Amino acid sequence: MSTTTVSISGMTCGHCVDSVTEEISAIEGVQNVEVDLNKGGISTATVTSERDIEPEQIGEAVAEAGYVVVSNDA
Repeated sequence: MSTTTVSISGMTCGHCVDSVTEEISAIEGVQNVEVDLNKGGISTATVTSERDIEPEQIGEAVAEAGYVVVSNDA
């Protein structure tokens, strides 16, 4: 089991959370995504997976949803 936390800019509402959660959840091996929304600031997504997920994969998924990863703990 692996946990990765990323900081995301540009998220402002529940729809943003849903979009990011959907895109990250589509990565193979991801078991859970929890997003802590900070409207107008830096939000945090905690990704739990059965294996290590490359930070680039998470960044690409977040970008697909229309947002930007500004930092990660991976």
